[in-house]
Amino acid sequence: MGEVSREELPLPSLFERGRKIHQIATESGCDPDAVRKGCEVLEKCEDMVGKLGLFSSNETKDDISTANLKYILVPYFLGELIEKIAQDDRLQILKASQAKLKEFISFCEIMELVPEEELEAVAQAKPTAFTDQRARKIARFKRQRAAESKLQEIKERKERRGRSTRAAAPSAPVEAGEEDVLDDDGEEEREAWLTTISLAVCKALDLLEMLKKEEDMLSAVKERQLKGGEEEFSEVVLDERSKKAESWHRDAAIRAQYTKPAQPITCATFAQDVLEGRAKVSQAHEHKHQPMIFGPASLVGGGLTSERERMAAQVFQPMHRNVLW
Repeated sequence: MGEVSREELPLPSLFERGRKIHQIATESGCDPDAVRKGCEVLEKCEDMVGKLGLFSSNETKDDISTANLKYILVPYFLGELIEKIAQDDRLQILKASQAKLKEFISFCEIMELVPEEELEAVAQAKPTAFTDQRARKIARFKRQRAAESKLQEIKERKERRGRSTRAAAPSAPVEAGEEDVLDDDGEEEREAWLTTISLAVCKALDLLEMLKKEEDMLSAVKERQLKGGEEEFSEVVLDERSKKAESWHRDAAIRAQYTKPAQPITCATFAQDVLEGRAKVSQAHEHKHQPMIFGPASLVGGGLTSERERMAAQVFQPMHRNVLW
C-alpha cells in the first residue's frame, strides 16, 4: 500500500508529521527537500486549522481545549522551517520567516501567553537602552530554562507512571505507543502544551531579533552594491565621453595639418551676397570687387544714362566729399 497523500491525512496526523520534520531540522538538520516538504505539510495543516475555525480572537488560552492547544504552534514551526530553506534570495526568506513568527507572537499575545515585559518592549517604537535589552534577554533566558526544566520533569513523571503501570499489570499487553497517550482533558498534557508554547515564544522572540539584524545587514550590503554599480556606470560613461572628446580633438588636429583655411571675404558687397544666398563662399575667386552704391533704388538698380544722374549718384556715396571752390 502506498503512502497516504497529505490531502487525505487528518489534522492530527498532519501536525505530527510537520512537528517531526521541524524537530529533525532544528536538532540535527535535514536536506533541503525535507525542509520544503515540512513547510508544505505545515502550510496544509495551517489551512485546515483556519477552515475548521479552531481558534477565535475573543478567546483566551483557558477557552481552548487541551487537544487543540498544540495547533497554536503551527506558525512557529513554519517560521523556523522557512528560515532554513536554501534559496538565492535570502532577503525574501528572512521576510517570510519573520512574518510567520510575528503571526505566532501576535496570536499568543491574544491568548495571553506572552509575558508583559516582552509586550512592552515590542510596543516601544524606539530601540531600548542596552541595559534594558540585556535585562530582557536574561529574563527571557531564565523563562526558557524554566520551561525546558518543566518539560523534562513532565517527561520523567510520565515515564515513571508508565513503568509503574506496566509493573502493576504484567499480563496485560501494551500496544506500541500506548504509553505516550494521555487523556485529552488531563492536566498534565495541558501543562505540557502550555509550557511548550511558552518555550516557543522565547525562541521565536530570539529568532526574530536575529533575523531582523541579518535582514538589516543584507539590505545595507545590497544598497552599497547598487550604489557602487551606479557609480561604476557613471565612471564608465564619463570615461567613454572623455575618450570620444580626445579622439575628436586628435582627428581635428590631424585634419588641420592638411586642410587649407578659406580665404577671408574682404568685399562687403560679396559678403552681403553670401549672407542673402545670391553667392557661395567658394565663388570668392570669381568675384570682381565693385564698390557698393548707396542711394535711391532708381539710382542703385537703374542705369546711369546722363552725366547729371552720375553726379547725383556720387553724392550719395560714403566716400564723396564736397569740394568748395
